[in-house]
Amino acid sequence: MENNNNSRKVHCLILSLPAQGHINPMIQFSKLLEHQGIKVTFVSTVYYCKNLHQVPPTISLETISDGFDHTGPSGAKNYGVYMDHFWRVGPENLANLVENLGRKGYPVDCIVYDAFFPWALETAKRFGIVGAAFLTQNMAVNTTYYHFHLGKIQVPFTEEEFSFPGLPKLDVADMPSFFFTYQEKPFLLDLLVDQFSNIHKADWILCNTFYDLGKEVNDWTRKLWPKYRTIGPNIPSMFLNKQYENDQDYGAAAFESEDCMEWLDNKPKGSVVYVSFGSLVMVGEDQIEEVAYALRESNAYFLWVVRASEQIKLPKDFENKSDKGLVVTWCPQLKVLAHEAIACFVTHCGWNSTLEALCLGVPIVAMPQWSDQNTNAKLIVDLWKMGIRAPMGENKIVRQEALRLCIREIIDSEQGKEIKNNMIQWKNLAIRAISEGGTSYESIKEFVNSLLCLNATCPKV
Repeated sequence: MENNNNSRKVHCLILSLPAQGHINPMIQFSKLLEHQGIKVTFVSTVYYCKNLHQVPPTISLETISDGFDHTGPSGAKNYGVYMDHFWRVGPENLANLVENLGRKGYPVDCIVYDAFFPWALETAKRFGIVGAAFLTQNMAVNTTYYHFHLGKIQVPFTEEEFSFPGLPKLDVADMPSFFFTYQEKPFLLDLLVDQFSNIHKADWILCNTFYDLGKEVNDWTRKLWPKYRTIGPNIPSMFLNKQYENDQDYGAAAFESEDCMEWLDNKPKGSVVYVSFGSLVMVGEDQIEEVAYALRESNAYFLWVVRASEQIKLPKDFENKSDKGLVVTWCPQLKVLAHEAIACFVTHCGWNSTLEALCLGVPIVAMPQWSDQNTNAKLIVDLWKMGIRAPMGENKIVRQEALRLCIREIIDSEQGKEIKNNMIQWKNLAIRAISEGGTSYESIKEFVNSLLCLNATCPKV
């Protein structure tokens, strides 16, 4: 997959939504392209890039304006207003960037765009260059949105369960949360569904998953879109096949690290419960209180990530640091999950967190909150057998006793042992997928080779 053309490198522009859960996998994919001789320019918004503490030094960083350069999305009345404005100014600002890079001697051959930006494909078509959609969620979730796009399901739901090609039956409660908030916040569902407004016109459709994690749905999608490929999991190499020694983190941090690794080093193997609900979810005060008391009353050590803006919700009598537990505002999650002290992961089931747990063989206690997380939790528990789901009580809150029982089940029971064995098998399948000859490796090779073949003939903008 080497680029042997001495005239210039093929140049890929990677455009990501300004959110950590989208930035990380797309940065990782950028590094994979770079290793194959592709020049990469990573692009996000002016405001978000101001707050990045680091990016991989070998990848160029450029910005486009979303119209909120000084405030980001918080400067808009709501996220719907933000999206509407960004969607109006984004295409022209992206086109200007492509033109400017061409004038500087770095003509763009391909735009790999976050599928949340379907307008980016029209920009690629405008310049006659390759347009590749990058799906950051798994195909089970994408399939639900696609069928809504086709009009095959409608909200509010009248069905009790849903059947989609290549997927197990989904109950209403397993569907992504944005279907239930459509009347209140229609722009959230619209954002997800609009990914598929023109995706059939894309030259490539790339998804951050691997084939064995959903053979049936991946086969169905490949028939639907012949240029669909699985190219994940997009996890730094040193946590998978260790092919690239310097690839030890995503290399695009929007948060300062806190040193929790020394604390973990002093804990026995398989003794620590790691808890994190991601960088976006707003967890209610009642739920945080229940989690706090469940951890305090359990027999396990715990490491809990509670964002600075959420720490006011912690119970007044709850210690943030003790020999038994440590609460931090952020941590290097991959390094934490890879630590031998970790016993299980209490998670919101965001897709990146799910893949990271899978790749590092860490069993899951599922506590989904919103968006795609209910669907992910369904697959984690019932299809992939990677964990157990904490049951909700009244007001959709997981009570402390229920969470404590789930933690003990993972750590001490026969079911917990089976889950741990399943996790090892999934980890091995993930490593196989991204290693030479694996499905994701071959997909990336095919994509790169198609770009290299364009080198002599692709339009220079």
